[in-house]
Amino acid sequence: QVQLVESGGGLVQAGGSLRLSCAASGLTFSSYTMGWFRQAPGKEREFVVVIKWSSGNTYYADSVKGRFTISRDNARNTVYLQMNSLKPEDTAVYYCAADGPPYSSSYRSRSAYDYWGQGTQVTVSS
Repeated sequence: QVQLVESGGGLVQAGGSLRLSCAASGLTFSSYTMGWFRQAPGKEREFVVVIKWSSGNTYYADSVKGRFTISRDNARNTVYLQMNSLKPEDTAVYYCAADGPPYSSSYRSRSAYDYWGQGTQVTVSS
């Protein structure tokens, strides 16, 4: 079965960095568009960034643009999220998600994704 397993979360001071990983199994990883979402306490899960399966194009939420970088290693079936200049408002559970064929054009929408990881907690202290 398909599994997405996130890792790399933790506690960091404001201004610090973390790198999240999401290891995928049970799917043809190179054929999946991969996204990261996050959910803060009491808030809805929100789009963070996506990397397209074919073009490798990336699209970021305005709130993280210039600070976060998504990348993927198809040989390792892993997608990464490098997070720099972290702010307390980045505190959330971060989830990776996979969108396979037929692909959705609504990559900012949770409903576009077929599979989800269990999430990893990121806490940024002020």
